[in-house]
Amino acid sequence: MRRAALAQFALAALGGLTSAVAFGAEAGVAVAYGACAAAALSAVLLWHERQSAGHPEWDQHRLLKVFIRASLERLFMLVGLLAVGLGVLKLAPLPLLVGFALAQFGWLAATVLSRRR
Repeated sequence: MRRAALAQFALAALGGLTSAVAFGAEAGVAVAYGACAAAALSAVLLWHERQSAGHPEWDQHRLLKVFIRASLERLFMLVGLLAVGLGVLKLAPLPLLVGFALAQFGWLAATVLSRRR
């Protein structure tokens, strides 16, 4: 999971730089912001995973509560980050969502590759 979060931050930098060169600085910032938003959501997921791993005594009922809470936290965090990016910072929507999707793909690829080892 840690590798996946690091891959997302790497994709944020790479995607932001590539977009800035190809489409301009505004697009680069939007792509980097979208990728960083996805990485922040992964960091929250990683934090909850480590928290639950540190408590082997928790039963399935408690873990289900943690899962639901983590899901709601990530949803509200996503809505908040997108609202800041689109509303406050006035970033372009398409590059922002492309950066977010790119980072999510990076998380998926890093997770699949790490499980194959």
